[in-house]
Amino acid sequence: MDFTFLINGFATALTPGNLLFGFIGCLVGTLIGVLPGLGPTSGIAILLPLTTILPPIPAIIMLAGIYYGAMYGGSTTAILVNIPGEVAAVATCLDGYQLARQGKAGPALATAAIASFVAGTLSLIGLTFFAPTLAGVALHFGPPEYFALMIMALSVVINLTGRSLVKGLISGVIGFLIAMIGMEPVTGYSRFTFGSMNLMSGIDFISVIIGLFAVGEIFSNLENIGVDVYKTKLDRLYLSVKEFIYLLPTMIRSTVVGFFLGLLPGCSPGVTAFMAYDIEKRCSKHPEKFGRGELRGVAAPEGANNATTSGGFVPLFAFGIPSGPALAVLLGGFMMYGLQPGPTLFQKNGDLVWAVIASMYIGNVILIILNLPLVPLWAKLVRVPYAVLAPMVLVFSFIGAFSVRGKLFDVGVAVVFGLIGWLLKKVDIPTTPLILCLILATIFETSLRQSLNMAHGSFMIFLTRPISLGLLVFAFVLVSASIYTRIKHPEKAQEALAEESE
Repeated sequence: MDFTFLINGFATALTPGNLLFGFIGCLVGTLIGVLPGLGPTSGIAILLPLTTILPPIPAIIMLAGIYYGAMYGGSTTAILVNIPGEVAAVATCLDGYQLARQGKAGPALATAAIASFVAGTLSLIGLTFFAPTLAGVALHFGPPEYFALMIMALSVVINLTGRSLVKGLISGVIGFLIAMIGMEPVTGYSRFTFGSMNLMSGIDFISVIIGLFAVGEIFSNLENIGVDVYKTKLDRLYLSVKEFIYLLPTMIRSTVVGFFLGLLPGCSPGVTAFMAYDIEKRCSKHPEKFGRGELRGVAAPEGANNATTSGGFVPLFAFGIPSGPALAVLLGGFMMYGLQPGPTLFQKNGDLVWAVIASMYIGNVILIILNLPLVPLWAKLVRVPYAVLAPMVLVFSFIGAFSVRGKLFDVGVAVVFGLIGWLLKKVDIPTTPLILCLILATIFETSLRQSLNMAHGSFMIFLTRPISLGLLVFAFVLVSASIYTRIKHPEKAQEALAEESE
C-alpha cells in the first residue's frame, strides 16, 4: 500500500471545514444512538437531503460520522435504564444494566466507550490495508452460504437460553412467529395479518425491543413501588489500568468477529454483537458471571458492533454493495453526487475515499473525547428517583416507537410487548432468544427459499458448497458443545446460563 494516499486523505480530512462536519456527524450520531427508536438509518435518511448544499467530501464525511457515531451512543441508555438506543446495543443490556444496578454505571459506560474506540481503530486498520482482498471473500457468499451463516448465528441461541433449554427455545420460536407477520419476503403474500393494514408491513423491530426492555422493565418495577432500583452508591467513573488489561483480549476478539462478519451483506451489528457476546462467554473461565454484571459482557458487544460498522465499508467502497440499511442509504448519498462505489471508485475518486477513511480515524478520536467526559453526566441519571425516571422513560420510549414509521400503531405494539416482556419474566422465559431470532428470521427465510429455488428443491446444495458446509459443521460443533455441557455438567450449565432468566 502507498501511504501517500492515506496521508493526503488526512490532509483533506483535517481541513477546518471537513473537521467541523466530521464533528457534527459524530455529535449527531451519538445523540441518535442515545435516543431509542431513531438509529443511524433514520438519521442519515433525514439529513441526506440537507447535505445537497455541501460539496461531496464534507457531506459524505458527516453522513459516515452519523453512522459510526450512533454505534457509540446506543450503549448509553442500554446501560443506564435498560433501553437499547440502537439494535446493536441490545446485547449490551445483559450486563451493562446489571452493572448500573450495582452502582457501577461509570465503569460500564467507560468500558463501552473504550471498547468502541479500540475496536473501531483496529477495524479501520483492516479497512485501510485489506479492503480489496477482504471484500473479495464476501462476493463468494450466495444464498446457501447466508443460510449456513444464519444457522451458525442461531446456534448462539442454545447458549443464551438460561436455565431451561425448553423455555429458551420457546422464546426463540416466538421470535420467529413475530417475524412472520406481514409480507412474505420472497413472494410478497401477506401472512398472519388478519385483515389489518397495519400488520401488512410487519411488526417493527424497534417497537418490540422498546416494549420488551423499557416498558416491560417498568411494569416489573411497578410491583415493587418504593424500592430504589439502584441500591448501591455510584462507583468510580473510569477504568483502572488492571481492568483495561483484563478487557483488552475481549476487545481484540470482538474486533475480529465484528470486522470479518461486517464484510457480509445482511450481517448487521445486532447479530455480530450477540455472536461476540456468546464467544466471550464461551472463552471465559467463569461464564456464570455473564448477565450478572461482567465488564466483558459490555466490551464484547460494543467492540463487535463498532468493528462491524467499519467492516461494512469494505464491500461498499470496493464493490458498491451495502452490508445493511444504513449503508444502503449512504450509498444513495454517494449516487446523489454522481459517485458510483465499486472497483473504479479508488481510481476515479480516490481523494474522496481516502478522505472519508482518514476522517473515520479522526472520528474515533472525536467520539472518545466526546463520550468519556460525558460519563459523569450520564452516570448522574442513575441518581434520579425512579418515580421521576419511569415516566420520562415511557415518554421517550413512546416517542422512539412512533418516530420510526410515524404510526401510533407502533406505540400500541410497544405497550403490548411490554406486557409480554413482563409476563415472560414472570414465568421465567428469557427474552434474548426472542430478540436474536427476530433479527435473523427474515434473512434465514429468504436465503433458504432462494437456495432451494436454485437447487430445484434439493437440500444437498448446502452440503455441496464448501463454505456453507464448513459453516454448518461449525454450527453443529457449537450446538453439540453446548448440549454436552448441559448433559455432562447440568448444575454447572444451569448456573452458567442463568443470566437470561433472572
